[in-house]
Formats: sequence, structure tokens, C-alpha cells
Amino acid sequence: MKSKLTMIAASLLLAAQAGAAEQALNNKQLQEQIEALQNSVKALQQQLDRQVAATPAAEKIDIEQLATKEELQGLTTDLENYKYQVQRDRDTKTALATRNLVIGGTVQARVSYNDLAVNNAVTDNRKSSFDVPTAVLTFTGNLYKDYEEGRNLSYALRFGYSPQSNATQLLDTSNFNLLDANLTYQLLPTLAADEGRLALTFGQQLVPFGLEAAATEDLKPVINNAQFVGRYGFAQRQIGIGLTGDLLPEVDYGYNYRAPLIKYVVGLVNGNGPNKSDNNNKKDFIGRIALTAPAEYNSWWRELTLGASLYKGTNTLFVAGSKVGDGVKDRFGLDLSYNHHPFGVTYEYIRGTDTVASGTVLNPVKTKVDSRAQTATLFYNFGEQFVKGYRSQARFDDWWPVSYQPFYRYDEFDANTAKSNDKTIINTVGLNVFFAETTKFQLNYNRREDQATNTKSNEYLAQFQYGF
Repeated sequence: MKSKLTMIAASLLLAAQAGAAEQALNNKQLQEQIEALQNSVKALQQQLDRQVAATPAAEKIDIEQLATKEELQGLTTDLENYKYQVQRDRDTKTALATRNLVIGGTVQARVSYNDLAVNNAVTDNRKSSFDVPTAVLTFTGNLYKDYEEGRNLSYALRFGYSPQSNATQLLDTSNFNLLDANLTYQLLPTLAADEGRLALTFGQQLVPFGLEAAATEDLKPVINNAQFVGRYGFAQRQIGIGLTGDLLPEVDYGYNYRAPLIKYVVGLVNGNGPNKSDNNNKKDFIGRIALTAPAEYNSWWRELTLGASLYKGTNTLFVAGSKVGDGVKDRFGLDLSYNHHPFGVTYEYIRGTDTVASGTVLNPVKTKVDSRAQTATLFYNFGEQFVKGYRSQARFDDWWPVSYQPFYRYDEFDANTAKSNDKTIINTVGLNVFFAETTKFQLNYNRREDQATNTKSNEYLAQFQYGF
């Protein structure tokens, strides 16, 4: 019995010792957890203190700086007055349009001297004159703007004044007429510069033949047109329809440069000039293609272009004011241009065939006459007038890079290749001074030789051309 009690007592003692040991272990773990939590709290407190120290103290609000009710009412009144003034100016001093509209124009003021006097029905021995050879008023804009693909519908409306002819001088009438009136629709998307384009133009427009005939008045380097422009009728607008497109463009987004490898134009026109219905039942065909060297912006081959143009038309023939039938009116041309700042060259060669009527109304004689023309222009630029990146630099005033452009032109026209010594040759030297964004001053000296009349003359021209 005694031994049994001893065993029980020993067991209880061992159990008590084990419980005490376990209790001590639990207390130690708890103490470690508490210390870890205290360290975390201390670290968070230090981080918060650093953030508070880095944050500037909030400025005290000065009650005297707060706006009063009367001041707020005064500001509201000023805003209402400003809104009224803006609306009043819009209603009384602002031109409004139903659709997008851009108004522009080009005006030329000229003085001339020719050592060969002019004598005709209305002019007596004139050698010098002051003239306004051109005044053009332009309206352009969008009738429909496609924001998703850029297939826009645009319009162009131009009115122009030109010098009076002998007949209009006798009548004392004005020569302010409609020049361009056309619509253009982009058949292909135009938002991506690296894709080809195709546009349809309908209405009265310039003839897309060669280089100079297709240029507007403000882009021509020489004061007088090349002879073939007037002799072949390209100075006149024509009414018709045409497709204009390009393929495989070379694009440099950094320089805002886009040069298609192929440009083309095909169209049909009445063929008898502006503001007129057709005088026969046949339409004249116009076609042009131009190939540009596939070169990047910094390449020396940039802007090297070779073009070919074709015009096949029908001309109504008259003898003594009476119609005697139709004849051909054909033109074929080749052109080369290289415009790489600071120098450039253009050359155009044109051949023409026209049917000429003679004889009598009852017995007309129709004869085909072949003619030929060529013109070459060389120029060099001093200044940055034609460098887009330089022109677009920001300035605080109405700044524009002053530039000088000396040039030389050789212009020849042979009215009948079957005859000898009937050419008209004009050699021109000149200087263009660009001193404002839309204004230039031009000096031209023309040495003219008429082989048919065996006369030579010297002409001096000075002209201001300005746009708005």
C-alpha cells in the first residue's frame, strides 16, 4: 500500500513539473510576439513622423483675403457684360457661313516699260504703263468632313479680274469673271499619309497639263506666263470632270514630307473655255502622269519628277463668222522638274496640232498646222522661304524669313513647224524677293525676238504680288 502511494505521488510531481515547463515556454513565446508587435508599431510611427516632417505646414487662411458677396456679384456682372459684347461683335462685325469657309485672294500691281511702242485701235504709241494684271478672290472649304476616314467633300470658288482687251476697253466694261467653281470628293481615305489617294473633281477648273498651266497665279515664278500657256489655250479654265490620284507615296513624318511615286489625272472637258456651254457634241480628253524618284527627304534625288501630258480635243471651225465643221485640237507634252532647295530647274516641251479653216463658206479648206514650244527655267534660293521646318518656328511678332530667288528662263514658240524663221523667243532674267508670308516683289527683264516680223524688243517689269 505504501509503495502504491509513493508511485502516485511521484506521478503527480512529474505532471506538475511538465505543466510548469510548458507554461514557461508559452510565456516566452508570448513575450517575443509582444516585442515584435512593439517594434512594428515603433517603425510605423517613425515612418509617419518622416512623412509629416516632409509635408509643408498648411498656410493659415487670411479671412481678409476671402471674396465678399458684393465682389462675387461684380465678377458675375463683368462676365455677363463680356458675354454680351462677344455676342454683339459676332452679330454685327463677324462674317458667318453655313459651312466651313476660308477666304483668300491674290492681287498684283505692276509697272512696265517696253522700248517697242504699242499702237492699236485704242492705244497710241504706248511704251510704259501701270497695271493691275490680276486680282483673284477665293472661297474654299468643306461641305462634308469625314472624321473616320477623311473622305471629305470640298469646294472651291474663285473670281478674278484680268486686264481689259481692246474690245472691252472700247466698251468700258469690267473683266471680273468666274474662274473656278468646282466640287472635289475624296473617293479613298486620306487620314493615312502612306496610302494612295483618289479624288473626283467636277466643275470649272484649271487644265492639268504640264507644270505651268496647272499652277495658280500665286505660285508662278515669272511675271508673264510661258508662251505656250496662252497660245494653246491653257490659260483658260475648262468645265468638266476629272479623276486625280497618286500611288506608292514616300513619307517622312518628321519633315512633314509626302511624295507619291506616281501621280495621274484623267478627265473630260467641254474644251471651249470658261463660263460657256459646249459648242459641239464632242468632249476633250485630258490625261497626265508624273513619276517622282522614290527618295527620302534628305536624298539629293528628292523632288525629281518626270511627267507626260496629253490633250485630245475638237475645235469648231469658222470662215467669215459661219461654222464650216470641226477640226482637231491636240497637244502632247513632256516635262521635267527638280526642285531641291536651294536650287531648281523645270523644263517643258509641247507639240500641238490644230485644224485651220480658210477659203469660203461654200468651199472651205481645212489644213492641219503643227506647232512646237519649249520653256526652261533655272532658279536659286537664298533664304529659307521654302523650308517648312524653318518657316514654322515660333516668333513673337509677324516674322517671316526674307528670301531672294534669282532665275533665268528660256521660252520658245514655233507657231508653224512647216515654216522657217517664224519662232518667237523670249529670254528672261529676274529676281523674286519674299519679304512677308504672302507678299513678294518681282523684277523681270524680257528680251523678245520675233523672227516672223524680224523685230526685237526689251521689256522691263516690276511687280508686287500680295495675298490675304
